[in-house]
Amino acid sequence: MILVTGAAGFIGSNVAAALNEKGRNDLVVCDWLGQDTRWMNLRKRMFRDFVFPDDLAGYLEKADGIEAVIHMGANSSTTATDGDAILRTNFKFSLMLLDWCAQRGVPLVYASSAATYGDGENGFTDGLSFDALRALQPLNLYGWSKHQFDLVVAERVARGLPLPPKCIGLKFFNVFGQNEYHKGDMMSVVAKNHATAVAGGEVKLFKSHRPDFVDGGQRRDFVYVDDVVDVVLWCLEAGPRHGLFNVGTGMAVSFRELIEALFAAVGQAPNISYVPMPESLRAKYQYFTQAPLDGLRAAGYCAPFTGVGPAVARYVEYLSGSDRYR
Repeated sequence: MILVTGAAGFIGSNVAAALNEKGRNDLVVCDWLGQDTRWMNLRKRMFRDFVFPDDLAGYLEKADGIEAVIHMGANSSTTATDGDAILRTNFKFSLMLLDWCAQRGVPLVYASSAATYGDGENGFTDGLSFDALRALQPLNLYGWSKHQFDLVVAERVARGLPLPPKCIGLKFFNVFGQNEYHKGDMMSVVAKNHATAVAGGEVKLFKSHRPDFVDGGQRRDFVYVDDVVDVVLWCLEAGPRHGLFNVGTGMAVSFRELIEALFAAVGQAPNISYVPMPESLRAKYQYFTQAPLDGLRAAGYCAPFTGVGPAVARYVEYLSGSDRYR
């Protein structure tokens, strides 16, 4: 069986869908469902067992037949302020899985984040160089928690400490696509503004508070979730023994260009205005991210990534359809 954590979440549910589509129904899914709509992300899925995160350590003590762990579960809120909760959910839980996989000889593919890079001053070079990782300064609790786990893995590689037979971290950049609807404020700007764009309404973007970026000119590496899932499964099936890889398109696109692609996909003329960024976000805001893909390509991943225009158009097919879920 394959254990997928965060399986009711955005990326995790798309991973579960892709595994089902490959004929893998022998999944153990781990997540909270809560009282929002995330159960809909699993409505079309087949799995053998469901485990709540609080019960996973006990479950794994007795588990037999788990051949791989795909760890997508985390509190992914970049505005979270409860450091203790973030550390328990994102660091300690990951550390438990790392140790279990090392002890049992089970491959582990896990989600890191581009949020580990902070403001980008130290670049966006991936890899398991312990010294290079130590130079990074994340801007928020989420990024810090992911960074701390990357450091643990890097130190174990450098010092020959216990690791799973395969241990690969993936630094996801700005992922968007189907099944993100439960995320509220953490949804992509495409999902948030789809209905407005369809109606030809005004989409509001943040003004720039830096002289080197025009309003709406803040640039991110927006990557479609289907491409992200392809990388996750490739890592499991064909990836190297150890690695920490960027996952993006390799191209930074402005928020303005992204929303223009949304208007084009729904057949409306662009209608964009700009509003001040909240003071609470300004010191923690990433104005530019772009994923160098040298590491991933050198490791053998050759598939192309979908450009923003085609990716937004594909996503709009979901958003405009009778069933928005994969």
